[in-house]
Amino acid sequence: MSDNERFGPGAYLTPEEAKEFHKMFVSSFIIFTIIAIVAHILVWSWRPWFPSVNGYAMLEDTMQLASATIMTFLA
Repeated sequence: MSDNERFGPGAYLTPEEAKEFHKMFVSSFIIFTIIAIVAHILVWSWRPWFPSVNGYAMLEDTMQLASATIMTFLA
């Protein structure tokens, strides 16, 4: 294969190889992005990033209730 068949200055890919690589890269990026969006939605539904009107006080009450419940089973 001669240097004339290579794509771009100093590149090691032919135009066909570059197109194939680009296709795989774009599809992998789209799959990664979809997984990241789903993960963010699930985490947001589990624990929102911004506090409610009462702030994080509700979270503290929940933690105290959970620790008291666990301690009744352990004691």
